[in-house]
Amino acid sequence: MPEHESIWSDLQGVAFEQGYLTIGGIRTRFLHAGDHSKPVLVLLHGSGGHAEAYVRNLEAHSEHFSTWSIDMLGHGYTDKPGHPLEIPHYVDHFLGFLDAIDAPQASLSGESLGGWVAARVAADHPDRINRLVLNTAGGSQADPVVMKRIIDLSMAAVQDPTWETVQARIKWLMADKSKGYDDIVASRQRIYRQPGFVDAMSDIMALQDPEIRARNLLGPSEYGRITAPTMVLWTSDDPTANVDEGRRIASMIPGSRFEVMTGCGHWPQYEDAKTFNALHLEFLLGG
Repeated sequence: MPEHESIWSDLQGVAFEQGYLTIGGIRTRFLHAGDHSKPVLVLLHGSGGHAEAYVRNLEAHSEHFSTWSIDMLGHGYTDKPGHPLEIPHYVDHFLGFLDAIDAPQASLSGESLGGWVAARVAADHPDRINRLVLNTAGGSQADPVVMKRIIDLSMAAVQDPTWETVQARIKWLMADKSKGYDDIVASRQRIYRQPGFVDAMSDIMALQDPEIRARNLLGPSEYGRITAPTMVLWTSDDPTANVDEGRRIASMIPGSRFEVMTGCGHWPQYEDAKTFNALHLEFLLGG
């Protein structure tokens, strides 16, 4: 029988807190670990995700950073603004978060949508970012097949949030389809069963609309403005784009480093936390 994987086991023994900050009227949920006197690191999840994407990374990073994983605007238990969400909305919310925690600067690591937002912040607000990690990041292209798959899986999971529909959305993220990911599924199922979440997910899916996506995409001019030391991290089994796309993103960012993790899908920070934490920290600490 496979060993049960528990979010609580991942956090057991870790000094962390869960709480809320109000940012421009938006009640924003966070997980935090690490001494507040340490340099700030913020971790941003993907579309339809939540702070638990980083439960396996808080302990290792809290030794070196005041480490924050947040529910982004309109996601998780953070307030839903009630309109389609585009990249500038997420950027403004993130900058407001930095102000709320009194952080003039931070290192920033984003996965999928979080990477898209992170890249835009680094391009437009270079004074706020120390180091940048783009982890299977979105925002560099528009693949109609992938966009439709994300919409179909995400909307099915919120319109009828059964164990099966939510688990299908989670398993899509992972290279290893043999595991059940029960704790992550249960956490997301509870989020998706919140009143009004069908409308919230529709707003989140705005970036999968071709016209909206087109005006938010990043290209050479945006990536080329990134001055923070940057690592682009890709995986062997990412369901959104192949390794070549990750390498293309890295080629547009001056002086960036490119790494590939094998045996992982869209959540390398969860599927192979040991490798991710070592690689991530080595870069963030100046390697």
